[in-house]
Amino acid sequence: MKGRYQYRFYPTIEQRISLAKLFGCVRVVWNDALRICKQSDKKPSSAELQKVVLTLAKKTVEREWLGEVSAIPLQQSVSDLETAFSNFFKSCTGKRKGKKVGYPKFKKKTNSQSARLTRNGFVLRGNEVYLAKIGDVFPVWSRKLPSLPSSVTIIKDCANRYFLSFVVEVLPIYIEAKNQSIGIDLGIKTFAAMSDGTNAQSPNYKVLDRKIRRLQRKFARQVQTSKRRNKTRLKIAKLHNQIADTRKDFLHKLSTKLVSENQTIILEDLNVAGMVKNRKLSRAISQQGWGEFRTLCEGKSEKYGREFKVISRWEPTSQTCSDCGFRWGKISLSVRSIQCLNCGAKHDRDLNAAKNIEKVGMGHRHDSKRGATRF
Repeated sequence: MKGRYQYRFYPTIEQRISLAKLFGCVRVVWNDALRICKQSDKKPSSAELQKVVLTLAKKTVEREWLGEVSAIPLQQSVSDLETAFSNFFKSCTGKRKGKKVGYPKFKKKTNSQSARLTRNGFVLRGNEVYLAKIGDVFPVWSRKLPSLPSSVTIIKDCANRYFLSFVVEVLPIYIEAKNQSIGIDLGIKTFAAMSDGTNAQSPNYKVLDRKIRRLQRKFARQVQTSKRRNKTRLKIAKLHNQIADTRKDFLHKLSTKLVSENQTIILEDLNVAGMVKNRKLSRAISQQGWGEFRTLCEGKSEKYGREFKVISRWEPTSQTCSDCGFRWGKISLSVRSIQCLNCGAKHDRDLNAAKNIEKVGMGHRHDSKRGATRF
């Protein structure tokens, strides 16, 4: 299976200038190719686009500076556009699963920048990485690469941080699981309630979120072309990155712990797109990262040889007693504890839902107390 290993690096001033040229050329090639596709009645092939936006464009006065950078990331930019169109067409015809993919968009200078190099464009030399027409860079090696990378993507985010993202082949790891299964109920106040009785609290983003809101109001009042507006934009990007890094660290640690200790991981299929339409909860839901957590659990389950299951969102997990199976119906979100009218057992709302998620995921498993199931 394929995996990504990302490392931060700090380029010199000369390398930053070279990288800025590279990102600009990649962006221009993408935009030129996309413009040709929009103006054409029939979409040109990838080979035809490369001939027009690279081979012929380098011979013109307007685009002769494309020859100052490596040709590999420019070719990959056209190839990435071909992939974007393929995903769009498959999404329109229903051949592609998941969320619908939109039509490819033009790239902007103020957004995050990236350029991809294949094996001919980079070389690993101990702690150094040689990048074509950039030179040697020194990533911060937080962990070793499990195998030789097939490609590397140079990334510059909105806060002017530089990263190298390697694509490598990852071998499965087999570790004996302590528990047979675990059901996980995701929430806002408590990020995850597990069927074994434990909870996971997400980090508090309120302080950083207030700073972002204040800076965004200031950003909206400033002149668009001013230097102060650009400084405010960088401050906002750094705060967003701080929240994203904190959330990513929390989700990685939690997902690794759950996958390494349990043989079967069961989640509920949440309609996040519909839930964020609630104006009062949309910001809090978006900050939790439920979709990212599900993706991490699914990927790590494959890596550790675990079984990952997702039950239907229509299962009444919060409306049913996990002890006797009695169904009491819908209850308000403000009600956090329930006493079953049938068996008299008292339940925490989230813990009860997590236990039901585990039982439904394991095939309506019955225990000694569960005589008749009313799902």
